[in-house]
Amino acid sequence: MALRIYNTLTRQKEDLETLEPGKVSMYVCGPTVYSKAHVGHAMSALVFDIIRRYLEFRGYKVRYVMNYTDVDDKIITRAQEENRDPFELAEVHIQEFQDNLHALNVEPATINPRATEEIQYIIRMIQDLGEEGYAYQADGDVYFRVTRDKDYGKLSKRRLEDMQAGARISIDERKEHPMDFALWKRAKPGEPAWDSPWGKGRPGWHIECSAMNLRHHGEQIDIHGGGNDLIFPHHENEIAQTESLTGKPFARYWVHNGMMQLGGEKMSKSLGNLVTIEDFLAENEADVLRVMVLNSSYRNPLTFSEEVVEQSKKALERLRSALRPAGAPQAQDIQEAQAALSRQMETTRQGFIESMDDDFNTAGALGHLFELVRAINQARDAGVGPANLGESQQLLISLAGVLGLRLENVPSKGGEATPFIDLLVEIRSELRQQKLWALSDQIRDRLNELGVAIEDTKEGTTWRWL
Repeated sequence: MALRIYNTLTRQKEDLETLEPGKVSMYVCGPTVYSKAHVGHAMSALVFDIIRRYLEFRGYKVRYVMNYTDVDDKIITRAQEENRDPFELAEVHIQEFQDNLHALNVEPATINPRATEEIQYIIRMIQDLGEEGYAYQADGDVYFRVTRDKDYGKLSKRRLEDMQAGARISIDERKEHPMDFALWKRAKPGEPAWDSPWGKGRPGWHIECSAMNLRHHGEQIDIHGGGNDLIFPHHENEIAQTESLTGKPFARYWVHNGMMQLGGEKMSKSLGNLVTIEDFLAENEADVLRVMVLNSSYRNPLTFSEEVVEQSKKALERLRSALRPAGAPQAQDIQEAQAALSRQMETTRQGFIESMDDDFNTAGALGHLFELVRAINQARDAGVGPANLGESQQLLISLAGVLGLRLENVPSKGGEATPFIDLLVEIRSELRQQKLWALSDQIRDRLNELGVAIEDTKEGTTWRWL
């Protein structure tokens, strides 16, 4: 079965056919760094980390580029409000975001270009667009001429005539068409600015990504990704700029993730309805957020709520329950249990790949992992020994790792309490032998209230943190 990807450009799933066999060039639009990143940013980062990991699992060598927009109206406005240098403000939030990504187990990008480090390439691209008649100057600003691009709107499926009629934009008499967008902005007093053929100024938002793609990937790429809120105007304008200059299809596959929602609305800084990544990680393990993302289609909106968080915690704990060690191997009547476990391992391996090959169906892949978990736990209860159980546990760890989950990275909880819990469990076992059920149940219930789960099996009693 071929790996199939939903392409926003064609609105259908397509077989993955890369520009170079065995290689994938992928560009994902990163954050505009003017404040702390929220879990919506984390969702996009996790989605494309999972996609990248699976492509690598399938044998592709991935060149992954994610940019930082570190000069922008929002950065300038926030810096002015806080009486800070805009470059210093951007740098602080870039470092914060990189720390967030590390905590979330997101693999580092091949390269993280920054707009401020690409100015000469941006200016060169704008000049080239002007020479080809796609750009024009207006009083120190430079605009892209949308009427020259005959298929403008092909990504968002919007017609230029309709956009003109319903454009909710401020009227600028200097523009030839209301939908013309800025490639270069004339500097205002106190703003960051660079020298250019049109005077001091700074780049528009859309041209930054086009220029960085050209420099770090070339004229064509395999996958361009980002949130679905970027389809228009950002990605539409990227296509217009790049393809007008190169005359070639820009990206073979346009991949967009849905939005994180809180209270029924898209989570955003402007609305103020957000949970920062730092706040989430202060209360929760990083893999809880990853499980939330995995449990849904990446193209769908994802609701953030305490209920969903709790469900994800339980799902993560369920996965980890399969890693409990086997008891003493039983010599009788375990052949069928071992055979059933072996069959489930093969079924899980095949089902996992089939699900992920179908447009990165992580919910389906996760379902196959849970089937393996159930088989492992049943095999343990049936007395299957460490060798057979260990092989299936390693498969679970390996496939979960393809999704970026760290099942063996159990959070340290109450390390100093471990000897005391061991002692209480030992005392409880003696009480059970003496048939003092009320006292043994009281110990079990009190430990449960403290976040310790007691599990009685025929091999003995074990405990784990909830």
